[in-house]
Amino acid sequence: MKSINAKNERREFLKLGSLAVASIALAVYSGKSAAQGVPVDEKDSVAQSLGYKADATKIDKAKFPKYAAGQQCANCQLYQGKSGNASGACPIFPGKVVNSEAWCSAYVKKA
Repeated sequence: MKSINAKNERREFLKLGSLAVASIALAVYSGKSAAQGVPVDEKDSVAQSLGYKADATKIDKAKFPKYAAGQQCANCQLYQGKSGNASGACPIFPGKVVNSEAWCSAYVKKA
């Protein structure tokens, strides 16, 4: 009788182990796709309300006087991309990525 229980325990262990490995793989894969993300569309309602432009040099300075030359997502405290990346995540636009050379009115200079 002991050998039947041992076989069942082994099967359960293998099942759970396989599920754990699959879960980890899925989490890693999901993290990579989220990091790559969908680029923010300038026509998106949130992007429009914040004056988001993928190219900071095209900001309407009359409409957004807070903008100053040199401000861009890459040097904003909210930008979560790595230095030198073309784009990165921003909590203002969850699930999407912003261009490192973009700007919006939520800009806060990195310390």
